[in-house]
Amino acid sequence: MAVIETVEGLERIYGEWGAVADASTAKVADHITPHYRRFIEVAPFATLATAGPEGLDCSPRGDRPGFVRVADPRTLLLPDRRGNNRIDSLRNVVRDPRVGLMFLIPGIGNALRVNGRAVIDDDRTLCASFAVDGKAPRTVMVITVGEVYFQCARALIRSGLWQQANHVDPKTLPSPGQILAELSHGRVGGEVYDSTWAEKAKHTMW
Repeated sequence: MAVIETVEGLERIYGEWGAVADASTAKVADHITPHYRRFIEVAPFATLATAGPEGLDCSPRGDRPGFVRVADPRTLLLPDRRGNNRIDSLRNVVRDPRVGLMFLIPGIGNALRVNGRAVIDDDRTLCASFAVDGKAPRTVMVITVGEVYFQCARALIRSGLWQQANHVDPKTLPSPGQILAELSHGRVGGEVYDSTWAEKAKHTMW
């Protein structure tokens, strides 16, 4: 093992590949440009990265396309839809406002990344504006944009993420019910969990 412990050590290694290309820095903006806004408006999925005293958290966020609202060029609004109620991301933001978002659009190789600072808002009017089927989120994350840029398609091309031929048969993986049953020593999970989850989720999606 040869652990690299300094930035200088990293730069010596990666400097062998040449200087940073102009495109890698020219793409960075400090606000939501019209082109970047279009990506956000059609994205149905994003990951949300936060940090707190207990460590880091990266959480999936998904909804109908455009579920993250562009309030203005420097502000994004992210409704907190129903989930597992652990509120790990929200706890982190209350204590450390730094957040990172990565938007993915099915079939599109480029991802869109946003870094900024956030607060949690429970204003009733704001939450009500995000209601779906009459169900409003309990809070909305208000994100002040620090930087936004697209991520090139290499990772998605290498992974073949959008290629149907690469999709994995769920039956070849342990089910959520099996995982829960093993870790809880049978207290929760099992076949009942797996067989009832889809119907439960249908009624608790929002």
